[in-house]
Formats: sequence, C-alpha cells, structure tokens
Amino acid sequence: MLNELDQDNLAEIVNSNDTVVVQYMAGWCGNCRLMKPKFKKMASENENTVFLLVDAEKYPESRKLATVDNLPTFATFKNGAFVNQVQTNKLEILKELVNEVTSN
Repeated sequence: MLNELDQDNLAEIVNSNDTVVVQYMAGWCGNCRLMKPKFKKMASENENTVFLLVDAEKYPESRKLATVDNLPTFATFKNGAFVNQVQTNKLEILKELVNEVTSN
C-alpha cells in the first residue's frame, strides 16, 4: 500500500516498521509524476513493506534521513536504519533498490 506523508515524521515511521521504501518528490517534478504510478504498483506487489511518498520541499527533517539532492530520489530503510538510495526515473533501477530490502 502506498501512503503519502502528511507531517514531517518519517523517522517515526521508519523506526516503527521493518521495511520502508520512500519516494522523495515535489509537485513541480515531472519525473516524480512519471514514477509515481510505477512506485504505486510496486507498493501493491510488496504488501509487507511500507511505501511512502514524501514531499522533499515540505518535510526537511524527513529529507535529512537520506541523501536527497535531486528528484526523484528513492530510499530504503530496514529495521530503523537507512540502507540505500538512488536518484532515477528508470523502473529497473528502482526494482533493484526495492529487491535489496524485500528479498530474503
């Protein structure tokens, strides 16, 4: 399931869930809008993982949890810790990132 962060509390969500995948985005970002439906589909295929959209401009504390200097940035967290991040608009690269934290 895909949720959108509505307050600057990503750290709490990361600490209270085993696996979290984040798409950092902004309303003006065209590639963010292109990736959103792909990200949503991945969320529906990984039911035991929390998928979140985070507006990188609205939530600076949440942005600090990953190295976000370009959009869209995708970041993964496992057991409360940052694992990895990529800046991409390619589905294959996003799938590799998600597989790092969802496959056992």
